[in-house]
Amino acid sequence: MKVPKCMSTQHPDNVNSPFFAENNELGGEDEIQEAYYAFSHLGCDEQMWDCEGKEVDSFVVKKLLTRYEPFFREKKRLGKDVFLTLRVPNPTVERNEAKILLETLESIPRSFDAAKLFYNDDTPPIFEVILPMTASCQCLDRIYRYYRDFVVNKEKKSFNEKDITIGEWIGEFKPKEINVIPLFEDMEHMLNAHNVLREYLHDKNIKHQRVFLARSDPAMNYGLISAVILNKIALQRLHRLSQDIGVELFPIVGVGSAPFRGNLKPHTAERVGREYPSAHTFTVQSAFKYDYTPDEINRGIKILRERNTGLPQEIDEKKALEVINKYTQEYKKQIIELAPVINEVARYIPSRRKRKLHIGLFGYSRSLEGVTLPRAITFTAALYSIGLPPEILALNALNDDDFSFIRSIYLNFDQDLIDALQYYNPEVEVIPKELKKKIKEIPLNFKTDDQSSELTNHILRLIKSNKTKDIQECIVRLANLRKFLG
Repeated sequence: MKVPKCMSTQHPDNVNSPFFAENNELGGEDEIQEAYYAFSHLGCDEQMWDCEGKEVDSFVVKKLLTRYEPFFREKKRLGKDVFLTLRVPNPTVERNEAKILLETLESIPRSFDAAKLFYNDDTPPIFEVILPMTASCQCLDRIYRYYRDFVVNKEKKSFNEKDITIGEWIGEFKPKEINVIPLFEDMEHMLNAHNVLREYLHDKNIKHQRVFLARSDPAMNYGLISAVILNKIALQRLHRLSQDIGVELFPIVGVGSAPFRGNLKPHTAERVGREYPSAHTFTVQSAFKYDYTPDEINRGIKILRERNTGLPQEIDEKKALEVINKYTQEYKKQIIELAPVINEVARYIPSRRKRKLHIGLFGYSRSLEGVTLPRAITFTAALYSIGLPPEILALNALNDDDFSFIRSIYLNFDQDLIDALQYYNPEVEVIPKELKKKIKEIPLNFKTDDQSSELTNHILRLIKSNKTKDIQECIVRLANLRKFLG
């Protein structure tokens, strides 16, 4: 069984638009071309197709095969060499988009028919879906069984006793089953991912199961350090589960280009792989794909695809959770204080995808103790735009013993901080005093970027004077220095 290692996603953390885009906001037909480009030029072996939060193109398979016939016929077989994986709405949380799930599941047999006409065999082009905000076994099981029992099994039903079956009328429905990949996004459910999977898998003849761990939303909800440690605890627990039940698990870690969101760039691919040795697949978001040269991108993706998956790090979970608790309390306190300026700057962060607002828990339309915040990419971009990288928030909550423990399990901790601190502006007025003092005490050899400080000062002056005309241009110039938007 071939399991993809490099998942191209539609997360809009990029500064520059791809050459094939009609404008700065990708959508619709651009994303069809993007999927082909990810397979044919970048070397990704999987494209996540987002079916939530936007108008859905459910004919993606037919369009790919007809528009790019030579590639998919002669070079890469869809469903065998390269993969299209659907990210569907979660009806338990996203009530307004619940029926999109049903439309998406109904499209899978139609995509199968399109591929069968193209390849003349029964290899399904789509056989997996990703369920965001997974909270229970039931969330997964409902999708698995709805597809099997209601999408596929309706072929056996007849219109009345004397009439033909739906299958005889319409044709057979394939594939007969699909895999459901849980995406765990908040602390409670990341720490319980192994139990959810144990319950989901116990009555199914499944030998291989993929599981998706978020990296961006936990960072925004609980801070950088908590996000990294939560992923490592979850990976350790999933490995133990795999050994216990005899099902091979293939973890996916959803990283972005900002250090706050994973620090995966073409030149950091090797070290990110070392950070999460048991992760099988990493996400490649838009900044990775469009804010570097083709040679840099190809080298980075080659590293991800050729790396060997190893064992997870062994972590003292009790100590780790104590550090998370202390650090997260201070992080949330600082975020509440900073929320007004974050929301003010967020108004000027440019959009890179045509999206509707997701509706759901704190990881989507966010509310923290009565304070509303933007989504993770915009949140990150807003803080960088005022010279306050989110990676440094709440560091004042930690003592020397905490830092020693963190460095023992978070391998790239110092380097991630150094990467972020280049864009720190010591003159930013909104920084908490205790945090400013702590940054001076941390023994890191970093140099702040003068151009970045100048631009962040200018943005703050424009906001204070209510001269908003040039703010977005300054934000984009800053993002170009970093090579990611947020």
